[in-house]
Amino acid sequence: MIPNPFHPPDPFPTVSVLIAVYNSAPYLPAAIESVLAQTLTDFECLLIDDGSTDQSWSILQRYAAQDARLRIFRQENQGIARTRNRLLAEAQAELVAIMDADDIMLPDRLKQQVQFLHTHPAVVCVGGALDWIDHRGRVLGHCPMPLENCEIQRLLLGGISLLHHPCAMARRSAILQAGGYDPSLIASVDLDLWLRLGELGELANLPESVLQYRLHASSITHANQQRQAQDALTACQRAWQRRGITAEFIRQSADHLKQHRFWLDRGWQNFLAGKRSIAQYCGVQAIKTQPRDWEAWKLWLCAWIKPIPVFPPADRTDGTETAQSD
Repeated sequence: MIPNPFHPPDPFPTVSVLIAVYNSAPYLPAAIESVLAQTLTDFECLLIDDGSTDQSWSILQRYAAQDARLRIFRQENQGIARTRNRLLAEAQAELVAIMDADDIMLPDRLKQQVQFLHTHPAVVCVGGALDWIDHRGRVLGHCPMPLENCEIQRLLLGGISLLHHPCAMARRSAILQAGGYDPSLIASVDLDLWLRLGELGELANLPESVLQYRLHASSITHANQQRQAQDALTACQRAWQRRGITAEFIRQSADHLKQHRFWLDRGWQNFLAGKRSIAQYCGVQAIKTQPRDWEAWKLWLCAWIKPIPVFPPADRTDGTETAQSD
């Protein structure tokens, strides 16, 4: 493990940003730059390269040489749960903001979440809404999240994680008290952690988007769908037993890359908003999921040749919907 030679500017920063990195070179610069562009500047950002075989480590070295708030580490591959536990151990702030190496943090995220946790002492973890982006960084749509503790916990107990992991900021002491990430639940460590945190305090989401969440075929969510469902059920069953309750596992697949209706909805909403190229992209993705579906081909053709209709502002849909995530 090779630590960054620079020391953080403040031994007790307001927040520690935690990023596990594994073969993220195409998206890593944008992720790091989004952290450095935060309106709240009193932070440290810890990044662990978990045995990448691409150029991720050299990218981390380049950025760390330019900003002392970045603390970088390198290790042999340990997996996402153990890497995140290492990040927690290295963090110096009481508040920790979690992010993935392929996403983009919106500029006011840290400021908004720090203010929320300071004014809501009963809340141990706060997330927020997100915007979906494609591999090129184009915004596909907006995804709101439930705001109140009771609704978030009800969904979590059914296996639906609507406290999106890379949007979360939590009290480090609470995560450590809950036991951190469980490496045995490889694909649903976040759901399991939220369920345990929810037994220590309240959970919440901000109504504003705090993150641009990238959809691409090599993402962890896309690659581990079957294991995610199995681990999510295990996490819920453990929570039911701890809480002494009987509940129903209501989880459904969250893999948007394979959801035909997701791409159709995104496509038509972007077409009506005048974003023809994004509508074309969504049409192609819809065709890939169901090549024989006429509606997918209709979307694609309209995005290419049909004039975009003009509606009064009140008649337009905002294109929002809630989608579960891990």
